[in-house]
Amino acid sequence: MPAVRNQCGQCAVGCGLRSSADPDRHIRLEGDPTHPVNMGILCERGLSLDQGAMLEGRLLHPHIGQHRVGWDRVIAHIARRLSAILSRHGPGSIALHVGGGLLTEDYYTANKFLKGFCGSAHIHAPWRGTIPAVQRAAFGEDVMPATMEDVDHADLIILAGATVAQAHPILFDRVMAARAEGSRLVVIDPDGSAQDVDADLYLPIPADAASTVFAGLLARCRDAGALDADYLARAVSASPGFWNRIGPGHDVWSVARACGLAPAAIRAFYDLWLSATGAVTIFGEGDAALGAAILNLHLATGRIGRTGSTPFALPSGANAMGAREVGCMSDDLAAHAGFDPDARARIARFWGARLLAQEPGLEGDALLDAIRDGRIKALWSMGTDPSSGEWLAQARHILPLSIRSTDRLQERDGGWHVLLPSAAWLEKDGTLTNCDRLISRHRRLLPIAGEAHSDWWIVNRVAQAMGWSDAFSFERPADIFREHVRLTAYAGDGLLDLRRHAPISNPAYDELTPWRWGERPFAEGRFPTPDGRARLG
Repeated sequence: MPAVRNQCGQCAVGCGLRSSADPDRHIRLEGDPTHPVNMGILCERGLSLDQGAMLEGRLLHPHIGQHRVGWDRVIAHIARRLSAILSRHGPGSIALHVGGGLLTEDYYTANKFLKGFCGSAHIHAPWRGTIPAVQRAAFGEDVMPATMEDVDHADLIILAGATVAQAHPILFDRVMAARAEGSRLVVIDPDGSAQDVDADLYLPIPADAASTVFAGLLARCRDAGALDADYLARAVSASPGFWNRIGPGHDVWSVARACGLAPAAIRAFYDLWLSATGAVTIFGEGDAALGAAILNLHLATGRIGRTGSTPFALPSGANAMGAREVGCMSDDLAAHAGFDPDARARIARFWGARLLAQEPGLEGDALLDAIRDGRIKALWSMGTDPSSGEWLAQARHILPLSIRSTDRLQERDGGWHVLLPSAAWLEKDGTLTNCDRLISRHRRLLPIAGEAHSDWWIVNRVAQAMGWSDAFSFERPADIFREHVRLTAYAGDGLLDLRRHAPISNPAYDELTPWRWGERPFAEGRFPTPDGRARLG
């Protein structure tokens, strides 16, 4: 059984696999010792991927309602219905729900289809969280500045509310290995899940007080003369009134009272920061105020753009970074470009767009409200997303047209108008980006079961049936990857520029080894903002 190098896809850390299968779909999995993320180590979640090889419970054929149909018929049906909705109700009448378990090529094709040809940016993407907006506000672009190697070189590591031990065990192992080599570790734990972590300082801080702790630390740095005055002068701007807000209510005693801790515990944390030569702060999704406070602290103290000293934002989705790179969410157009007129013009030219979305779309509860009041007539859902079960249940029973791409047979009884069988994880072929901008190839291990297809293939065929064959002529994932990387060079002036791989051949794509874009972001103290400065806010 020859080994295939592919990716785990269970979390944003992005571990590499070496996997093999026999003709009966029996799987052998191990960590890839050549992959820079995990270097051969694999956690229990990665080892459980062999369960995805089972055919029991798989959706293997397209369905319209409860009736099994062929691909030609179902694609013609979808194209006819979507074309009628666009003709009658115009742009903005169609929406996407995109979950996890998708590769970058899937996200790219879906995003191009919706925004470039249906004229809509309504995308419900639960994995997106708060990090993209927080990083755009601070840096001018959604760029995660850290790498895994920063953890190895950190003098101080702070786990700020991120459940790293439970959700990202390979990263946690890296943290503990750094501590064994002399790094100091602070755990800020809002839910009591990290009480057993061997840390230098453990702070059980309520979730709603976590941002106050970091704002208080910034105030302490200012009072102690520990801000990086030179870096602030040349690389950072503060929003009006910012420094006035960092003061009242942020002294050690006020912060301790807000956290329900003794002042000595807060002071001990602040002293660890002040004495450290560099710090890596690992934080997760969900709390925009916490994320902003952490970025403010790192920017004001110049602890960014340097090895072993950086904020480290952990997305919740396994390939959330790849989805963000192609813009498959409601408030980006594509390739880190927004909806300003110049970006719209460039992307419309590049795509040959028939009906380009003109403004950010709806998501979450706002999108569900639009479905309820009839503004949205069709929803196409793809990917795995257990967190949106109730959201989808409400949406699909209201909509005139609901489409679901899935590999799960159990969804046949969910009330979807159309069900499309999609490939399981070990049947997929393409790329994904892990949490620190490392792009890796995920190669197909198993033949796609039954009549299932890759999600990009399904969207591509529907687009062709709707008359857009010139823009959707993809025959393989490499075609999509080449177009995506060309668009990053064409669409904007930010750090996301993958042009080095624009001429990649099909064989070179097949053999692609992990590579990280962006080198060392912000190492020169330059940011992708109009004045080249980061923002405190």
